[in-house]
Amino acid sequence: MRILILGAGGIGGYFGAQLQSVGGDVTFLVRPERANNLRASGLYVSSMLGDIHVRPRVITAIENPGDTFDLIILACKAYDFDLALESISPAIGGNSVLLPLLNGVAHLDALDALFGRERVLGGVAHLAVTLSPSGEIKHLNGINRLLIGSRCTPCSTQVSTLAKLLFFTSVDFVISSHIEQDMWDKFIFLCTLAGATCTLRATIGDILRTVSGESFVTGLLEECIQVATVHQRIPNPEQLLVYRNQLSEQGSDSTASMLRDIERGGPIEAEHTIGDMVRRADASGINVPLLKLSYSHLQAYEMTRQRHAH
Repeated sequence: MRILILGAGGIGGYFGAQLQSVGGDVTFLVRPERANNLRASGLYVSSMLGDIHVRPRVITAIENPGDTFDLIILACKAYDFDLALESISPAIGGNSVLLPLLNGVAHLDALDALFGRERVLGGVAHLAVTLSPSGEIKHLNGINRLLIGSRCTPCSTQVSTLAKLLFFTSVDFVISSHIEQDMWDKFIFLCTLAGATCTLRATIGDILRTVSGESFVTGLLEECIQVATVHQRIPNPEQLLVYRNQLSEQGSDSTASMLRDIERGGPIEAEHTIGDMVRRADASGINVPLLKLSYSHLQAYEMTRQRHAH
């Protein structure tokens, strides 16, 4: 199975390195600067679960429209989504399927409209990684869970083929029969985590020590659950308990990757995540004051960032 991974940042680089290290036929589609870095130094993953160093096959564009791939993994940031769609279109053949690993759920409708629901898998990555200035991917803890699943029946053959490869890696993977619900569950968690840590610019542990931090976190979570419930996406009780425990862990150093983007002055995925949750709430007539406060904070950051950039 030929695999194309759009992006070799934290998510794409980590899972791509895992797949290539066990013999996967992987090609990375990246920007020229990243391509030069990978050609010079290779793709290096530093992890407590085991370091990986591979020499990746990299391209900066699909030059031959007939050069199609069986599985195309989208591991870009949401703000690059439109450009990503243009980049991968020539690589899609008659039997190609797409596996988006973006945060949130808003991208599914766009992908379905362009390529058909039967071609678009669902995916959820639970992975804390960051890209060092030298291009090394640093795995920040011991969690590297990947949920994949077909959103149509019968299940795409690429799902089982990918699972066979992942079996030989250190990735904790699951083939899910309810992948869209899994995506919504993470959507709820992410909006809560990002809403809290980005608004207060602190870890969950520090937030919980403040005078109203705990109520802020739990309030965000309950607002997200309300929105999901209206959309017939009532959270899985077991997964929700896991998320609640993560969001209430005293001393936790957990933050959203969006906060790390803010701290380096970069663009953020606010529109695709918290903004999307707010718009869904407004469309359903649900009052979400804490989510709107967080969204306003992120909008203000983005406006300030863009103004200073010009």
